[in-house]
Amino acid sequence: MNENENDSTNPILTFEGKKYLINELSNEIKESIKVLQIAETQLKLHQDTLKLLSISRNSLVNQLREKLKNLE
Repeated sequence: MNENENDSTNPILTFEGKKYLINELSNEIKESIKVLQIAETQLKLHQDTLKLLSISRNSLVNQLREKLKNLE
């Protein structure tokens, strides 16, 4: 889903290669678009969180590796 704006009064939705004037869509479709945008935002947020957790885990593994080296 890609939402482009021709101008502020005539937004265009590009979906699966087709363009739709958002102002001409039903309220039900507009609501679906909003929910999909929220889902996309949440996915991005959680993907970023997973990246941060992975970086943190790698750092902790490296710290543990260094601590265990000192015992040898």
